[in-house]
Amino acid sequence: MQADLNKILVYVTELETKIAFQEHTIEELNQAVIDQQFALDKLQQQVRHLAEKLQGIQPSNIASRAEETPPPHY
Repeated sequence: MQADLNKILVYVTELETKIAFQEHTIEELNQAVIDQQFALDKLQQQVRHLAEKLQGIQPSNIASRAEETPPPHY
């Protein structure tokens, strides 16, 4: 009877240890997700800012090579 009780106590202790490690791992993963979301938010803000800057740029008055007429010797 005592041996069975000891086995149960060992098993419960092992389960508690596994749960503690799992909780720690879950916390680390949660922090990684939070950090990634912060980085993603920052990147999205930078992309929006760049898009706004690009929209504000005036088109160039210089014609592209495709639009230029070839020199007369061609």
